[in-house]
Amino acid sequence: MRRLLLARHAKSSWSDISLADHDRPLNGRGRRAAPLVAAALEERGFIPELVYSSTSRRTRDTWALMEPRFGSHPHVEYLSDLYHASPRAVLDIVAGAPRTAGTLMVLGHNPSTHALAAHLARGGSREQRDRVVRSFPTGAVAVIQLAEDDWGSASEGGRILDFIIPRRLG
Repeated sequence: MRRLLLARHAKSSWSDISLADHDRPLNGRGRRAAPLVAAALEERGFIPELVYSSTSRRTRDTWALMEPRFGSHPHVEYLSDLYHASPRAVLDIVAGAPRTAGTLMVLGHNPSTHALAAHLARGGSREQRDRVVRSFPTGAVAVIQLAEDDWGSASEGGRILDFIIPRRLG
């Protein structure tokens, strides 16, 4: 079965109001949280083989802090279409993932990450599903095992395996 890791970038900084939204970096909390989340994913065996990331600075910074935790050094592709993408657009991107990838991480933004995770998390523990539906904070990752063994059918949803939130770690 395929596993989809829907990840929201870590906490970003609003301190420099002259920066465009796309160019905002992580703040201190985000720089601390990203490696903790990656460590939790690695410890739980949720290591991406392929990462599709938005091109924004905050998603790039998040990945740069997460990637060293994954010894396999997953292949990353930065996709401008993930910046301000709708949930449907994210699903279309997922559908195009290569069959050779068993675990795919999509590193993006809200509201699409939250909406898509809530839509796809149809099975699994009620507590996990409720947490995903209620809130998707910065730095969080929803781990979803898809119902079908095909990226093209990701819209069918699956079972939530885990929901990692930075403030609940360490």
